[in-house]
Amino acid sequence: MHTGLCDRFGIEHPIAGFTPSEHVAAAISRAGGLGVLGCVRFNDAAELDRVLDWMDAHTDGKPYGVDVVMPSKIPTEGTQVDLNALIPPGHREFVERTLADLGVPPLPDGAPAGDGVLGWLHSVARSHVDVALKHPVKLIANALGSPPPDVIEEAHGKGVPVAALAGTATHAARHVEQGVDVVVAQGYEAGGHTGEIASMVLLPEVVDAVGDRAPVLAAGGIGTGRQIAAALALGAAGVWMGSAWLTTAEYTLGLPASAMQRALLSASSADTVRSRIYSGKPARLLKTRWTQAWAAPEAPEPLPMPLQNILVSEAHARIMCAEDPEVVAMPVGQIVGRLNAVRPVAEVMAGLVGELEETLDRLGKLR
Repeated sequence: MHTGLCDRFGIEHPIAGFTPSEHVAAAISRAGGLGVLGCVRFNDAAELDRVLDWMDAHTDGKPYGVDVVMPSKIPTEGTQVDLNALIPPGHREFVERTLADLGVPPLPDGAPAGDGVLGWLHSVARSHVDVALKHPVKLIANALGSPPPDVIEEAHGKGVPVAALAGTATHAARHVEQGVDVVVAQGYEAGGHTGEIASMVLLPEVVDAVGDRAPVLAAGGIGTGRQIAAALALGAAGVWMGSAWLTTAEYTLGLPASAMQRALLSASSADTVRSRIYSGKPARLLKTRWTQAWAAPEAPEPLPMPLQNILVSEAHARIMCAEDPEVVAMPVGQIVGRLNAVRPVAEVMAGLVGELEETLDRLGKLR
């Protein structure tokens, strides 16, 4: 299957794969898709620079992109503000008490303590863009909608198109008006930050609103070739997939991933919850004892972004090291019910493309 998206980015398949793992992103690009590396985990721009050097060396010259988290309006962060001081003591006490109740031990000696994922901050996201544009990236995507105009202008000046996620047709139209080149229509089923409208309803609305001005990628609830075919039938130029790569063999972030993957492999499509406890904004997560503790009547209300992520950052590191599948803090979409085996990225991609072609052949015979 070849669409205009393939021509625009020089890819074989109309599949963009978002992932926080450079190993997965590079494998997606090598397999003919567009690997998109999530940058929010990088507090240090120099570390991102090193990782993108690695991407340059391991994508076999194939195109790749990056994803940042940047609000369209520049906040008054204030470099002198101590964000940790803004976190109420009661919230910290709740987190410590919950970790104790769940049997999550302290971090092992030498493990990174996690001082907050500063990639949620506008200034850090800008540094991510600056670093990315020094590399041969083919796309800069923003998880929070349109980046500020000067960021779009800077990317365009380097010949790099900009993508933005949209949860409504109104958001999509605003993105295009502000200079965004590719719109990712992300439905309610998606992992991570999501809106309120399901993909089946959202996608044709976005295509009708902006499809004549910008290619639209479908995101949310997509993990099979049949679902890619459905997205194309609804007018998408391709798909944007994230959760489907979490159980690939290449997935690693430097901490043990086996407990997380075991939890995902045993989950059904009903085992997710949409909550603000991960970042401060609504995000779909795997339902575990950790999410259930935050849903209890005595739990405090989550803090706004970026304070909530700073609050739970060390807790997330401890949970990862604990290797307990029942206590996992992981964004994932409702497609998790189809993640039933650990497979290499190339095998996942081949399965998607094969099923897509079979589906289109079957539909063609119905005429």
